[in-house]
Amino acid sequence: MQPKLSLLTDELIERILDEAYQLLLKPGIKVQNEEARKLLADAGAQVDEETMVVHIPAQIAKAALHTVPKKFQLFDYDGNVMVEYGGDTVQFDPGSSGISVLDPDTLEQKTAETPDLIRLLKVAEQLPQYDAQSTAVVCHDVPKEIHDLYRLYLVLLHSKKPIVTGAFSNKNIQHMIDMVAIMSGGADALRKKPRAIFDVCPSPPLIWSNFGAGNLIALARAGVPAEIVSMPLAGAAAPVTLIGAVTQHAAECLAGITIHQLAKAGAPIVWGGAPAIFDMRKGGTPMGAVETAMIDSSYAQVGKSLGMPTHAYMGATDSKRLDMQAGLESGITAMIGALSGINMISGSGMLDFLLCHSAEKLVIDAEGVAMAQRMLQGMKIHTETLATGFYEGVNFKGGDFLKQKITMQLFQKEQNMPSAVIDRNSMRGWKEGGSLDTFDRAKIRVNQLLASYRRPELDPAQVSQLHAFVLNLAKQAGVESLPFIEDFEPA
Repeated sequence: MQPKLSLLTDELIERILDEAYQLLLKPGIKVQNEEARKLLADAGAQVDEETMVVHIPAQIAKAALHTVPKKFQLFDYDGNVMVEYGGDTVQFDPGSSGISVLDPDTLEQKTAETPDLIRLLKVAEQLPQYDAQSTAVVCHDVPKEIHDLYRLYLVLLHSKKPIVTGAFSNKNIQHMIDMVAIMSGGADALRKKPRAIFDVCPSPPLIWSNFGAGNLIALARAGVPAEIVSMPLAGAAAPVTLIGAVTQHAAECLAGITIHQLAKAGAPIVWGGAPAIFDMRKGGTPMGAVETAMIDSSYAQVGKSLGMPTHAYMGATDSKRLDMQAGLESGITAMIGALSGINMISGSGMLDFLLCHSAEKLVIDAEGVAMAQRMLQGMKIHTETLATGFYEGVNFKGGDFLKQKITMQLFQKEQNMPSAVIDRNSMRGWKEGGSLDTFDRAKIRVNQLLASYRRPELDPAQVSQLHAFVLNLAKQAGVESLPFIEDFEPA
């Protein structure tokens, strides 16, 4: 039995949704995209073109919910199912859109560039705990105009896994869809077997920006999955109460789903987010706070009540180093997300309020993910009796069970076997091994993964077409070449 965490009663979920529908009507949703406003108006919503506020009747949003797929899948480069959205399936991917990386030698943050993203991709590609890759950091050694599509380009070249990504403009969303289509064998092939899912963010409170709504429309019509990342900030850009933030989250998601489904009914979309409480003392947005995780767990429960696939940003930390705070916040929130049955949990590898990424944290977090996945397997019954059968022939000696064949047959099915990043040695063995702490062991593990990485075998024609496509966009942005650090010809 999969253990589950539920913070809301059915009655409370009903109240949240009732008030969310009320918010859609009054004060309404500010929709800054003209085409989205027209879709809503044609469906019967009241639109004030001067203020761009749209008043959406509940029946329009409920009709949109009826056409959303309850489940869908993401595929790898070879066409294999790797990720399933829907139900209580739980999967993890690294956090996305960091602007810096933690230097493992100096422990200082530095602005992320091409080699840093490639390093993260190589590590994540070889860790089975991560079901998908992400466009983990923004590379600042290319023009801002291509920040979003360039990082996707690097993922497509270095990974076969499904991809969680996102565009920063209406112009580039179509370019990025075209890039994934190139590596999928065309637009029709991409629609049938989607390789990537795109995060799309409303702006709190109750705003769908021009590019956010435009992204929803483009993704829906392309048949490429969209993942709403609503970000209510409790106490600043959302009500201070956790339940109030969950209600605002629901309203923003319902509005986004309505726009999306009006553009193309039946297109896949996810009920997701990256909310936080607002720290009144420091003015920060603590992603590692238990209250932030409670908002995540609760909004996911609301989404599940509607039959929606779910996503959340958890497993990250606000710490600036890989210290006890980082482990505490990352481990607890990842476990809360897993027990909440959230389909995709993003955030692994991230520090400092999601601003910084670390390959070393990725490998440490992978161990936490493995622990969470083991918890989800629950208590297993492998034998006819629970315990009595094990005692036949036991002579009241402490090690008798080690001699039983069934012990050797079952221990790996019962126990999660961590990598050397986790220390389970004796004090003597630990000292003989160099008295390394978790961060030191993580650095060794990262170096091992970088040494063992092999570029995926990709279709040379697809790679050539992708390279030409991105290089042309780079030239339009004012640069004649891109900062490649490797030969990008197919392996």
